[in-house]
Amino acid sequence: MNIRVFVTGGTFDKEYNELTGFLFFKDTHLSEMLKLGRSRLDLEIRTLMMIDSLEMTEADRLIIAENCRAVPEDRIVVTHGTDTMVETAGFLAKHVARKTVVLTGAMVPYKFGSSDGMFNLGSSLAFVQILSPGIYVSMNGKCFPWDGVKKDKRTGEFVGIS
Repeated sequence: MNIRVFVTGGTFDKEYNELTGFLFFKDTHLSEMLKLGRSRLDLEIRTLMMIDSLEMTEADRLIIAENCRAVPEDRIVVTHGTDTMVETAGFLAKHVARKTVVLTGAMVPYKFGSSDGMFNLGSSLAFVQILSPGIYVSMNGKCFPWDGVKKDKRTGEFVGIS
C-alpha cells in the first residue's frame, strides 16, 4: 500500500530562533521523524508549501486539493497547522473524492523536543491505512470525520462535535 504525504507547514515544521525568539520555517522535519520512528511504510513525500495555517488562502487550499486529486495514491496524509486544519479539511471534502485523506499537525514544534508531532504523525499514518475514503482530522491519538471535529482553544485539543 503506497501512502502519499503532503507537507504544508504549520507548527509541525517550525524552527525557533533563540536570538529573536521568533518561530520560522526552514525545511520539513518529516524524514527525520520517520527515521527516528523507524517507519517502514512505503511513502511518497512532497512539500507543497511551508506556511502558518493562519496565512493559508483559498488558493493554497486549492493547491492541496489539486495535488490530492493528481497523485495515484488513494491514501494521503497532509501535515497542516492546527488553527485552520478543519477549514482545509472542509475544503478538501468539497474537492477531493474517492480518496482517504487524513490531516494532522502539532501543538508544539517538533524541534522543541516535547512535541506531539511524532505521535500525531504516527497515528495519522496508521489511521490512513484503515479508514474508508473520506476526509479526516487526526490529533491526540483520535481521528474524526472532518465535519465532526473542532479545535478547543482552551485545552489545546481537538474534540468531537455532534
